Parts: sequence; C-alpha cells; structure tokens
Amino acid sequence: MRVLVLRPEPAASRTAATLAARGHETVLLPLSKAEHALDAVRAALAEPHAALAITSAEAARLLGRLGDGLTPHLATAVFAVGEASATAARTIGFANVLSANGDGEALAGLIAAHAAHRDKSAQPILYLAGNPRAAGFETHLAATGIALRIVEAYRMVPLAPSRTETETALLQPVPDAVLLYSRQSARAFFALSPSWRRLPDGSTRCACSA
Repeated sequence: MRVLVLRPEPAASRTAATLAARGHETVLLPLSKAEHALDAVRAALAEPHAALAITSAEAARLLGRLGDGLTPHLATAVFAVGEASATAARTIGFANVLSANGDGEALAGLIAAHAAHRDKSAQPILYLAGNPRAAGFETHLAATGIALRIVEAYRMVPLAPSRTETETALLQPVPDAVLLYSRQSARAFFALSPSWRRLPDGSTRCACSA
C-alpha cells in the first residue's frame, strides 16, 4: 500500500519507518513545521512552578534544545498527555514523568489526582503549549481550581509545497491512503487544489486519528 504522510518532521520520518517495516510504501509531504519559542520557554522555566504539563512530543523536543540549561529542571515532575510525549520527555532526561494515556481531559484529571493532597493555590503548573491547540486541557484543569501558567512554546507554521512536489506525491502514483492527524492537516490537505481534486473517485482512503 502506498501511504501519504502529511505530518511535520521529524514525526513524518518516524511514521514512514514504521510503515515501511510493515511493508508499506510511503511518500512524505509535510504541510507544516514547528517554530520553537526558546526564549519564552527559558523565561517561563525561571519562574516558580510545581510541575510541567505537555500535550505533545514537540514540547519535549523543544526542551531538548536547551542543552545544559535544562539540567536544573530534570527533577521536575512532567505530566504528559500520552505515552509518545512521555517517552520524549524521558529521552531528554526527565526522571519523574507521568502519562495520562489519553486526551486533554485525561491529563487534567491526572494532574488533579496528584494535586489532591496539596494546596491548590501553590505554585502553578507550567504548560508548554502549542499553537494551534485544543482548549480541552485548559478548560478541564481550570474547573479543578489548580493554578496553570501557559507559555506558548511553539507554533505550527504552514508549509506550501510546490505544485511539482504536490503532484508527485498525489499522482505519481496515486496513494492508497492519506494519514490525517488533526483538523489542521485535513484542512491543509484539501486546500491542495487542484491537485487532490484530480484523484480518481474512491481511489484514496483518508485515515483520521480522531
């Protein structure tokens, strides 16, 4: 099966390797890239905080770029939305990483469970957020009364592949499936007009993560 992968690097290459190991052919067409706000993150880490919250592995990759500047924070607890982000945090040296194995609501619940024994007015949780992002985590944590400080750690910037790149990915030959990981990637894919409109009807399946 020929699979079109739209997610940004380095996740795109990891997905391609996984698919190749299962016997699939992959073609990569990243439609966005992450821009890291390192100075904002350094400043936020310098302020008192009880723990870190991350909702993607991208936040951990950003922290890894801090080098020796990250060392004083490696004993800080990290609450991660899922195992991929938890693994990324452990890989860069965090020793106390807890995974919600779910979504933003599950992450808020995990933090609330661990904060039950402490004063909710204590030092805030520092959330290394992306842009764009879903509001679920912030909304559900706010309902618990736990203080949250948000720093926009990275933003996903759209990429505009050339017409040649797009048509090579979509038409030479036509992929059997397209992986869509978010609303943003779906919108970006269907904005590849007129290339995607030239796909034969029913020739390509869209596989969505949620």
